[in-house]
Amino acid sequence: MLWSLIKIVVFVLLVAAAAVGGGALMEMDGGVRIALAGTEITLTPFATVLGLMVLIVGLWLLLKLASLSVATLKFINGDETALSRYFDRNRERKGYQALTEGMMALASGEPRVAMSKASKAEKFLGKPELTNLLTAQAAEMAGDSKKAEEVYKRLLKDDSTRFVGVRGIMKQKLASGEEEVARKLAEKAIALKPKHVEVQDTLLGLQTKAADWSGARETLSLKLKQGTLPRDVHKRRDAVLALSEAKSVPEEDQSSASLETAVEANRLSPDLVPAAALAAESLIAKGQGRKAAKLLKKTWEAQPHPDLAAAFAAIAPDETPAARLKRFQPLLRLQPEHRETKLVTAELHIANEDFPAARKALGDLIDETPDSRALTIMAAVERGEGSSDTVVKGWLARALNAPRGPQWVCGNCHNIHSDWAPVCENCQAFDTLSWQVPQEGHSDSATGVAMLPLIVGALEDSSATLPEEAMTDAPEDASDVTEAEIIPLPTDHVLAEAEGIESDGETGEDPSGDPKEAAAK
Repeated sequence: MLWSLIKIVVFVLLVAAAAVGGGALMEMDGGVRIALAGTEITLTPFATVLGLMVLIVGLWLLLKLASLSVATLKFINGDETALSRYFDRNRERKGYQALTEGMMALASGEPRVAMSKASKAEKFLGKPELTNLLTAQAAEMAGDSKKAEEVYKRLLKDDSTRFVGVRGIMKQKLASGEEEVARKLAEKAIALKPKHVEVQDTLLGLQTKAADWSGARETLSLKLKQGTLPRDVHKRRDAVLALSEAKSVPEEDQSSASLETAVEANRLSPDLVPAAALAAESLIAKGQGRKAAKLLKKTWEAQPHPDLAAAFAAIAPDETPAARLKRFQPLLRLQPEHRETKLVTAELHIANEDFPAARKALGDLIDETPDSRALTIMAAVERGEGSSDTVVKGWLARALNAPRGPQWVCGNCHNIHSDWAPVCENCQAFDTLSWQVPQEGHSDSATGVAMLPLIVGALEDSSATLPEEAMTDAPEDASDVTEAEIIPLPTDHVLAEAEGIESDGETGEDPSGDPKEAAAK
C-alpha cells in the first residue's frame, strides 16, 4: 500500500511540475521566428516546446516504420528476425504442448492418441530425437512392431540417439525370441554406453544362455569396473563362469589352459563344490594328489558333499577299504557332526565290512532326519549283520517313501537338477543352484551320486564259508574282491532291490541260507 501511495504522490508532483512549466512558458515573452521560402512563422515559447515534442515523436515513429519494413523484407527472405522468432516461439509452444499430451496419452494407455500427438509435435518442433522415441513406444504399446522398428532404425542415424535405437531393436528381438541377434545388439549397445546397468544384465544373461563363458566373464568384469556389482558377488560369479568354461571343454580336447581354469575357479570360490571336484580331478590327472587332497579338505570344511568324497577317494583308487578308511579320517574330522560326514563314514565301514561301526556312524540320522540314502545304508548294515530279508525289506520299503535328501535345487523356481549347472534349466536364472533339501512335494530323485558313492556293487563276505573249489578259483589278491571302487550308484537302482526281495518267496528267506553272503550279493 505504501508503494501505491508513493506512486500517486510522484504522479501528482509530475503533473504539477508540468503545469507550472507550461504556465511559465505561456507567460514568457519572446519566441522563435522561422522564415522559409518567403514565409515567416513566429512561435511562442510554449508552441516551440510543443512542436519539438511532436517532431521527436514523429521521427521515432518514422524510424520504427522503417525498421518494420526492413524486418518484413528479411522475414520474406527467410532471415531470422523478431517476427520470425515470434512465430518460432509460437510453434515451439504448440509442439511442446502436443509432446506433453502425447506422453500423457502414452502413460494412460492410449497409443493411437500418443502417435497422433507425436506426429503433431514433430511437425511443430522438428526434433525427431524427441518425437521418434514417443512414436516408437506408442507403436510398441499398440502392437505395431514393424512401425516401432522403423522408428528405432531412424534413431540409429543420429549419434545422440543411436544407443536408444540399438536398445529398442534389441528388446524387440528379445521379445521375438531371436536371442543370438539380441546378443550382438547388446554388445553394440554396451560399447556405446558401458555404464548402462540394464544392458549389462541383459548381455550377461544372453551370454550365459549361449554358453559364451569367456564373453560373460568380460561383461562381469565390466560390471565390477563400472561399480554396478559388489566385489564379493563378482568373485563368486566369476568362479561359476570359470568353472563352466572349464567344463565346456570336451575331455579329449582338454589342455593345460582348461585345467588351469578349473583350478582358478576353485581359487575364486573355495566353497563351490563342482569347482573343487573338477579342480581335484585335474590335479589328480597331473599326478598332484597331495594338492588335490588339500583342496578337497578346504572345500569339505566349508560344505561337505558326496562329490567331494568321491573325488577324495579317486586320489588312491587301488587302495583297500581299510586303507581308504584310514586315509579319510583327516577329511572326516573337519566336520564330524555333519550329516554327510556320518553317511560317508558309514559307507566306508560297510566297504570295510565293519557293520557295527557303520551303524554307530549313522548316529541319530535314522531317528531325526531319515532320508532314502541313510535308510538304504541301514538296510545294507542289517543285511551285513545277518538280519533276515524281512528286516532288510522293511528298511528298503521305508527308503522308497522317504525324502531323497539334499540335491541341486534352484533357489528361484525350486527345480531339481541331476547335476550342477550354471544356469537353471527351468527358469534360466544364473547361479541359483545350491545343495539343499528340496521343498515338500519335490521328492523325485534327481542326483546320480546321492546314494552310496563310495560303495561298489557287491561286497564279498571274506568270512563266509566257501567250497574249496570256489576258493581255488578266487583271485590271488583278496583285496581285488573286497575293494570299493569309485562308481556312483544311482538311487533308483539301489531302491529297486526292494522289489527283487519280494520275489524271493513269502518267507523272505535268502536261498543261500547265509545272511552275510546275502549281504555280499
